[in-house]
Amino acid sequence: MFLFEEKTYFWYLLVIPVILLAFAVVIFWQRRTQNKFADKELLKKLAPERSLGKSILKVVVLSFAFLSFVIALVNPQFGTKLETVKREGVDLVFAIDVSKSMLAEDIAPNRLEKSKQLVTQIINNLASDRVGIIAYAGSAFPQLPITTDYSAAKMFLQSMNTDMVSSQGTAIKEAIELATTYFNDADQTSRVLFLISDGEDHEGEIDKIAQEAAKKGIRIVTIGVGTLKGGPIPEKHRGVVQSYKKDSNGETVITRLNEETLKNIAAAANGIYVDGRVTNEVVNEVTEVLQNLDKKEFEARQVAEYKSQFQWFLALGVLFLLLDILLLERRTSWLKRLNLFNEE
Repeated sequence: MFLFEEKTYFWYLLVIPVILLAFAVVIFWQRRTQNKFADKELLKKLAPERSLGKSILKVVVLSFAFLSFVIALVNPQFGTKLETVKREGVDLVFAIDVSKSMLAEDIAPNRLEKSKQLVTQIINNLASDRVGIIAYAGSAFPQLPITTDYSAAKMFLQSMNTDMVSSQGTAIKEAIELATTYFNDADQTSRVLFLISDGEDHEGEIDKIAQEAAKKGIRIVTIGVGTLKGGPIPEKHRGVVQSYKKDSNGETVITRLNEETLKNIAAAANGIYVDGRVTNEVVNEVTEVLQNLDKKEFEARQVAEYKSQFQWFLALGVLFLLLDILLLERRTSWLKRLNLFNEE
């Protein structure tokens, strides 16, 4: 098993055909010019030691030297072995509210972007834990299954927006039910569900479903994003606010953080409620929660080690370069005996 660390350097190989083409043009020009001023047999008598074969050999050797240096720059790496790596961690699922109320700007830049920032910072502080992402509004759907690929998690996270779910509302109950399917019973890892929401427009019987999740070993941490004072929901076109959402009476809708709902959910599932206004405080509280959990072992297969092999090609390139320097362009007795290029 092997890989190339810097594949872009392969483009340098295009220099080799340029060198060969330039050499062919120079040889053609020399032969044509010489034929204008002197007879071919006379030239052989005037410069008996001059060897076209040696010139060709020098260019070939120089091309091999350049090829070796390029491969050294690419740095081919060979995997030494495959091994099973034991990891200890916790399974975490982030259920993020993407309803229209999350566009309110009572917390900068808005509730949804703040939620993304919080989750990103939490992920940045993880080590070997596994993460999954759920998006929910009027309904809930999986965004990313449980994985240790944090880069993929952050990529999916940044793509989340309020247009992902056509039906509006805050289906916290459905999000919790979906989250219970994310955790693999066979792994027996500690499990935490992070509910990031403003808590508005929720369905009933949330406490009951939270208690059921707790019975399955799932701890729920709720993070409230927004303010008690609240704010209007902007309606934008191409990033510019055109108006604010209004109710059936034509009054501007003010959406407020519903802390009570989020606190009740956390209490029903042996979790805690976290105020999401200050990012560092959220990360610190979450880190403390995770540190107090029992971390279980789970396995992941991966290539244990890749070893760089550039030094061999670097040495080969230097060898070809020295050989090119030592090769004289005049004819030598050993090459004359071989007559590789039919010069006689």
